[in-house]
Amino acid sequence: MSGKLYVVATPIGNLADFSFRAVEVLKQVDLIAAEDTRHAKMLLHHYGINKPLVSLHQHNEEHASQGLIDKIQAGLSIALVSDAGTPLLSDPGLPLVKLAKQEGLDVVPIPGACALIAALSVSGLPVTRFTFEGFPPRTASARKSFFQEKLTDATTWAFYESSHRIQAALEDMADIFPADHEIVIAREITKLHETILKAPLADAVRAVQNDDNMRKGEFVVIVAGRKTEADNRQLNDEQLKILRLLLKECSIKTAVALATEITGQRKKLLYQAALEIQERREH
Repeated sequence: MSGKLYVVATPIGNLADFSFRAVEVLKQVDLIAAEDTRHAKMLLHHYGINKPLVSLHQHNEEHASQGLIDKIQAGLSIALVSDAGTPLLSDPGLPLVKLAKQEGLDVVPIPGACALIAALSVSGLPVTRFTFEGFPPRTASARKSFFQEKLTDATTWAFYESSHRIQAALEDMADIFPADHEIVIAREITKLHETILKAPLADAVRAVQNDDNMRKGEFVVIVAGRKTEADNRQLNDEQLKILRLLLKECSIKTAVALATEITGQRKKLLYQAALEIQERREH
């Protein structure tokens, strides 16, 4: 393991969501760089891991990363962990990983829990393509500008939000998006009070306003892509039948091209339907 950087995903709530490989890596490295060493100590103690810890957070990572690179180049193995989930997903670590890549060092991902991916998997929204926006701006005016820019997105998109700003963020979104626009609020994923709410935006806002518990914890908000008037016109039964038959024999690209020529329907609408058919078949 000498001279490598391991990027290790940690549990986001339930301590059982930690891979055997992650535990073994943390037991074998020489040093663990943690977003919060106090938080990391609790996880390490739970799994009987006793390794030196060094702090690497958003306020010191630009300065501290070079020192860690020097240690790796000297032959030490280092693991990077955040407080919860996969490092660099709205967490510190980018300067360290970037420097390691620039120096030609091995950077090894140790996959595991990720709130974003967990929420997407149970959202019930199309996830063949999606965009992750991290945390939205903190001020109302900047948030509304952000939501205005996202209004025309045709694919699913998601963002993280804190308990302190979830209500304000949703209310700002409601000022921009239609009341019936579908969203998913995923709260406290893998924890005792895990909540997954899929609802029109107006109903979701009321749920957060009227329930104190819906303003507690950590949040992933997933937003359906906007449908145009043309997209809202459904394919008829004959067009769907042709598309399904073609998908059994052809790639999505070829099936859509042939279906467009045969039916005269819009290519974009056929392509979206093909993706949904393919996704249902895979699951």
